[in-house]
Amino acid sequence: MKSNQIIDPEIKWLEANQPHTAQWRAENGSSAPKRVVVADDTLTADAAYRLACEGSALLWRGDFQNAKQLLQALARRVDAKSKRVLKKSADHAREHVPTETVEPLVDRIASLPLDAFHLHRQAQSQRARTLSMLLIPFKRDYTIPLRRAPDVRLACAEAWGSPGALVDAGSSDNSDDSDETSSVAPLRELLGIIGAHEWRRKGVDVVALDEKIHPHYGVFAPIRGEYVSLVAEAMLAKPPPVLAFDVGTGSGVLAAILAKHGVKRVIATDQDLRAVACARENLSRLKLNDRVNVIEANLFPEGRAPLVVCNPPWLPARPSSPIERAIYDPDSGMLRGFLSGLTAHLEPGGEGWLILSDLAEHLGLRSRDSLLRWIDAAGLIVSGKMDVRPTHPRASDAADILHIARAKEITSLWRLKAK
Repeated sequence: MKSNQIIDPEIKWLEANQPHTAQWRAENGSSAPKRVVVADDTLTADAAYRLACEGSALLWRGDFQNAKQLLQALARRVDAKSKRVLKKSADHAREHVPTETVEPLVDRIASLPLDAFHLHRQAQSQRARTLSMLLIPFKRDYTIPLRRAPDVRLACAEAWGSPGALVDAGSSDNSDDSDETSSVAPLRELLGIIGAHEWRRKGVDVVALDEKIHPHYGVFAPIRGEYVSLVAEAMLAKPPPVLAFDVGTGSGVLAAILAKHGVKRVIATDQDLRAVACARENLSRLKLNDRVNVIEANLFPEGRAPLVVCNPPWLPARPSSPIERAIYDPDSGMLRGFLSGLTAHLEPGGEGWLILSDLAEHLGLRSRDSLLRWIDAAGLIVSGKMDVRPTHPRASDAADILHIARAKEITSLWRLKAK
């Protein structure tokens, strides 16, 4: 499988007064850090935080479990700084909003939702930059040459592709005995890879399917069940069509819903190669691959269908990593592309189902009028709409800076037809 990872070829550092180079791995496509300090268990959290904030990366040579503890200590320091920035912004909001609307801290920020969103994204970005400064070395077969390091070879192979040593050996017992560092990646990224491996192994329960979906690394997991349930409910209200398109299938969950509810043939598309592989594996596991064809495509497959379904990213903003493309859609590009191309791919009398949250509207990122104008300009009319409120934990988390917007959020299935 071809990886979507963007690699800046080399990271360089001095160790024992000798120059070293290794392959740099960064899922978000960031360049290798220019300043690298070799660090071990003697480094204090305060010193590590100071170096990371100054832009110096820390190549870890100590105990692996101690590295995890250091990462947690860095996270606490980053979050404490973010809270100080939040308080400063809240005080600024108090000066611009009537007193009666700004009692709690979060309310003071959320009363200016667009500012709150940008502050939230800025804090996320700064947190990611700082925590990504703690680096872990890997040998050629993805073994970590550190004390008490876990065996992550399978997890890394799933994310990065199988290394030659692992493929040739055909056995997990054959590892590269050399201590030479072959590649380097942030510990934060490695922990994400390990977590994704566990999700892929255990799967995610999907109530509307009464089955599990097994997300791959870099593919968004269907943990928000309301949009899946909307499609399942909509399928009960009409006889299943012979053919349906699932545009931007991701893990393949909506294609599975369509097939489970009687659609005889589903063509699912995605332009991300990881998503294509993930969807194919899930549909094969569900024994639906004889009815669902997953292909690599940007938006629509060729031809027309009586039903075309799309669940595009909900927020018009720039993603900072490949997996965020499932959440952020710059300038609503995928949404507008789906709307503008829908009539050309609908059979006469067919329907397009757009599954979309209105969170962007509550954050001031996109207006309802803009969405309706795009629908009209695409030669479409709204023939019906189904709504559901979110049930995920953030919807009721009053400490979330975006809580007021999230509390108003509604996810809708828009039924669209050609004029």
